[in-house]
Amino acid sequence: MSEGWIETCARILEQIEKMAEKPDKDRLDIIQSMRFSLYALHRSILGWLNWVNNPDIMVSFTKEELEAMNKKITSFIQDFIKYDMEVTEKGASKNVVAQKARREAEERARRSPEDIFYI
Repeated sequence: MSEGWIETCARILEQIEKMAEKPDKDRLDIIQSMRFSLYALHRSILGWLNWVNNPDIMVSFTKEELEAMNKKITSFIQDFIKYDMEVTEKGASKNVVAQKARREAEERARRSPEDIFYI
């Protein structure tokens, strides 16, 4: 099981690197790379959860090894969540601007010549 997991992880890393090194990426290429990377992270997290929820596996690690794993994971997750917050805030503000522009365009399109008052 572990050998197959490691081999698949190596192929995933190769694919991520290949996507990162692709020249002349367009927006779709970038989105595809993000999507692939997030699914790879999701796969890895599910694997970690299977391990952490299995006492037969976790008992084989020393307290020091568990501490090291915990430190690395919590640091990574904190950085990821901080980045998530930044991007979400940026996306939310872009969405507000886009919604306002869309409402204004709809309002302009709804007005008939009789609704416009000139002096």
